[in-house]
Amino acid sequence: MTSRFEALAAARKAEGHGVFVPFLVIGDPDPDTSLRLARGLVQAGADALELGLPFSDPPADGPVVQAADQRSLAAGTTTTSALAWIGRLRETVDVPISLLVYFNLVLQHGVEAFYARCGEVGVDAVLVADLPPEHSDEVLAAARAHGVSTIYLASELSTPARLERIAAVCEGYVYALARVGVTGQHSEVVPSLGPALERMRAAIDLPLLVGFGISTPANVRSALEAGADGVIVGSALVRHIEHHLGDPDAMEAAMVHHARELHAATRRTP
Repeated sequence: MTSRFEALAAARKAEGHGVFVPFLVIGDPDPDTSLRLARGLVQAGADALELGLPFSDPPADGPVVQAADQRSLAAGTTTTSALAWIGRLRETVDVPISLLVYFNLVLQHGVEAFYARCGEVGVDAVLVADLPPEHSDEVLAAARAHGVSTIYLASELSTPARLERIAAVCEGYVYALARVGVTGQHSEVVPSLGPALERMRAAIDLPLLVGFGISTPANVRSALEAGADGVIVGSALVRHIEHHLGDPDAMEAAMVHHARELHAATRRTP
């Protein structure tokens, strides 16, 4: 069965676009403002949303997203309240939604209960950033039982054996790392991205969405030219929250303006 992310990537490709997926941490800087920002991003052209569940020690995230996690946690966000927040978002937003989480949060909630709730509130896919495919049988079973795709990370360091394993279990899309390291903003896409995407494409028949370091329209165009089906942009957008704390209107205006520029850059040149 074709997932919503696969159908989205195919439709955008037919229209001459790449997929634009902005990232936010749920509850940053507070639940109501976070909801407003997510809706604003969809109105600005987001094809899908990637949402982070706040975690106290996120190993894959750089300082901007770590600060967002801390703001969200300080505002009282829990895994239970974050999943309920998605239910509120779903009242007005119908784009595909993926979650970025860490396995400790899934374990604390209960694997079966977590994926059951994801299915209830309309989550399309979940990436457990610190859970390798070799150790994800329980998660895969629970996710599939509740109609949730399981996403995995791949990078230029992924071996043929790892790509083969990802191909066997991944659904929806592959989160292809633009660079090895943690999330954050960078000036340009590394030259090794193209060859890495070629290897992934040869091994895995799913859309390749590139994230980690995508922050500007030029980055977006470079990622698409390297062979990506779309981009995921986090830190560059989350930074607008940090810069406009206490002024939700300015925060939303800056984020929406940036998102529109990034979305416009997903149009492929003839």
